[in-house]
Amino acid sequence: MRILVVVLVLGVLATASYCAKVTYDHRALVIDGKRRVLVSGSIHYPRSTPEMWPDLIQKSKDGGLDVIETYVFWNLHEAVRGQYDFGGRKDLVKFVKTVAEAGLYVHLRIGPYVCAEWNYGGFPLWLHFIPGIQLRTDNEPFKAEMQRFTAKIVDMMKKEKLYASQGGPIILSQIENEYGNIDRAYGAAAQTYIKWAADMAVSLDTGVPWVMCQQDDAPPSVISTCNGFYCDQWTPRLPEKRPKMWTENWSGWFLSFGGAVPQRPVEDLAFAVARFFQRGGTFQNYYMYHGGTNFGRSTGGPFIATSYDYDAPIDEYGLLRQPKWGHLKDVHKAIKLCEEAMVATDPKYSSFGPNVEATVYKTGSACAAFLANSDTKSDATVTFNGNSYHLPAWSVSILPDCKNVVLNTAKINSAAMIPSFMHHSVIDDTDSSEALGSGWSWINEPVGISKKDAFTRVGLLEQINTTADKSDYLWYSLSIDVTSSDTFLQDGSQTILHVESLGHALHAFINGKPAGRGIITANNGKISVDIPVTFASGKNTIDLLSLTIGLQNYGAFFDKSGAGITGPVQLKGLKNGTTTDLSSQRWTYQIGLQGEDSGFSSGSSSQWISQPTLPKKQPLTWYKATFNAPDGSNPVALDFTGMGKGEAWVNGQSIGRYWPTNNAPTSGCPDSCNFRGPYDSNKCRKNCGKPSQEL
Repeated sequence: MRILVVVLVLGVLATASYCAKVTYDHRALVIDGKRRVLVSGSIHYPRSTPEMWPDLIQKSKDGGLDVIETYVFWNLHEAVRGQYDFGGRKDLVKFVKTVAEAGLYVHLRIGPYVCAEWNYGGFPLWLHFIPGIQLRTDNEPFKAEMQRFTAKIVDMMKKEKLYASQGGPIILSQIENEYGNIDRAYGAAAQTYIKWAADMAVSLDTGVPWVMCQQDDAPPSVISTCNGFYCDQWTPRLPEKRPKMWTENWSGWFLSFGGAVPQRPVEDLAFAVARFFQRGGTFQNYYMYHGGTNFGRSTGGPFIATSYDYDAPIDEYGLLRQPKWGHLKDVHKAIKLCEEAMVATDPKYSSFGPNVEATVYKTGSACAAFLANSDTKSDATVTFNGNSYHLPAWSVSILPDCKNVVLNTAKINSAAMIPSFMHHSVIDDTDSSEALGSGWSWINEPVGISKKDAFTRVGLLEQINTTADKSDYLWYSLSIDVTSSDTFLQDGSQTILHVESLGHALHAFINGKPAGRGIITANNGKISVDIPVTFASGKNTIDLLSLTIGLQNYGAFFDKSGAGITGPVQLKGLKNGTTTDLSSQRWTYQIGLQGEDSGFSSGSSSQWISQPTLPKKQPLTWYKATFNAPDGSNPVALDFTGMGKGEAWVNGQSIGRYWPTNNAPTSGCPDSCNFRGPYDSNKCRKNCGKPSQEL
């Protein structure tokens, strides 16, 4: 039985009844005249559902967080220029209010460039078509659009009274994002652009500070902040005026199709957190605290997976990841016990050897100490204030009273309860292919040109310029006449079809039949394939389907990265070595698939076919099944083992791309992971030789 339950919940925004003044000095953010030690975590509103938000935020609060940090995703809200969408998962105001209801603060990272492994870095693709535009530099068309959107978001927040200066939860905003990593490529215009961005943001008069992450030369009007696996050794520009802030402490790393699953040991993450606060930091944010899911076609990349789990303390499905969540909660509690002393004074350091350091915060009756051993192999024993302390390698001990150790980052006390999914078949009886087929229906997507809006051009078109990213798919179709006198026919023997492409994947069809395919590899930025084909005498059709799997989201001039079949496309004879170049022929193009325009993803078409035998291993097939949702409110995942590559919809909503046949390399995953020593994204991976993502 299927039941639709509609519940209306009336919530009250639980913000303070007074306006909070947020400023800063060299030690910390200052809220209503009081310096604060703040622990923050990133939760991106569109990477979860509104129904999940209250639980995710409450679990964050229970874990010891003070602040929730999120980007604002421009292309999500203004996919069409001048047309805005803030509904459902895009309801930014509702998300901010939900954070406020939990009694937490918000850091709103407007950007509006976000990177975030998000399609096109968060920029709407229509920017690309504005005459004379250059993104992320001192360019008037770009600055006009950037200012317009930034002001739009600020105005929305002001109207809802969501800035702390109005009694709301927003205590920080960010302009630009990690520009310092790539600004040299833009020359002198980078500096004028950064100054303009800072001035523009400050002029919007939010009443709260603005930050620029990874921008050590940020103008004095904004706070420069650090991103990375470790930020304890980092110092902000103008340290006598700015606090030491960490906007992205990477709790793990993102997952790519064809890659192993990254993991960051909690002992190392806790070490990095404690070291940062030990060495003068007062604001630290986990990127991510809950990563979530890249629904729809929102992933960047290319090849970023649909899962954005990020090995975060709260996993993709909203479940606590133990022992990571619990151990970090203990770390936060220990650090907060030191807050009174930390905000009252500057740290004082003393060395016990090359890798052993003590830090003391002492003022009046308040005293807090951190003892760190950054050696990657050897434990240490030190005498501090007349007492002996054992320090495991790569660890920090926290002493809120300068005497008693309440926590050592290498020692985990939290229980390691790991939740698991119960497996249920979509169809009750799937013991036979007939039973499986009886619960499914399908539609065959036509090969090649099938839509009325197809068009013809001479030569090969670049894909992004052609599709404007309305679809992952672009068809290139060419008809050729073959006679027995053609040198490449070779009396019916095979010919080589040579194709070069910047598309992320490619399928070739000859006369409607699959002929071959190619995929970009990590070591090669293009596809170059030689496909043996056999032509019939007379008219033949070559159909090439180019696929994108998320547009570039990072790097200098990332918006200039092309896609699609750039050529040459050639026919190479096997016997006499002759070559015929087809690149400059008159090609017919079709943007997207017929099923996309016909709304097959809604499941309501009359074209669905139900027969006893389900077609398998056939490209360009739409499949549909209906199932009863499991009882209860626990997360539900679909296991796509046995499927190829495609996109999936549930009740008409895209839950993202799937590709379980894309396995991680067989090597690179250690049997055990030593948390000691600097972490990087290639350390401690798992799942080698297996699908990158099955659920």
